[in-house]
Amino acid sequence: QVQLVESGGGPVQAGGSLRLSCAASEYINNMCRMTWFRQAPGKERERVASIYRSGNTWYADSVKGRFTLSRDNAKNTLYLQMNVLKPEDTAMYNCAADRDCGDYTYWGQGTQVTVSS
Repeated sequence: QVQLVESGGGPVQAGGSLRLSCAASEYINNMCRMTWFRQAPGKERERVASIYRSGNTWYADSVKGRFTLSRDNAKNTLYLQMNVLKPEDTAMYNCAADRDCGDYTYWGQGTQVTVSS
C-alpha cells in the first residue's frame, strides 16, 4: 500500500503563490502516473495536472501557464507550483497515483488551498 501525504496548502491572497507537495512512501517512478485533483464545495472533483513516468505532463486549461509540476525522485515527492492564484483555485487538493495508468489506486488525505480576493 502506497501512502501519499500532501502538504503546502493554506490561505493566500489572489495573485500569490503556493507550492504543494505530495510525499510518497515508495519510489515514485514505480507509478505510471501521479495526478493532482481538486474539489471545491458544491463542485465535482477536477483533474488539475498529471505527470507520467516518462516525464510527460498534462494540465487542465484552467491552470495552464500558472501551475507547474515537478518531482524529486530522490525524495519520492511530487510538487505543484501554483502561481498567480485566483479565488476560483480555492479547493481541497488531493494527490493520487496508480501503477499502470488505470484507476487511481492511491490517494492522499488532501491539503486545503484558500485564495482570497
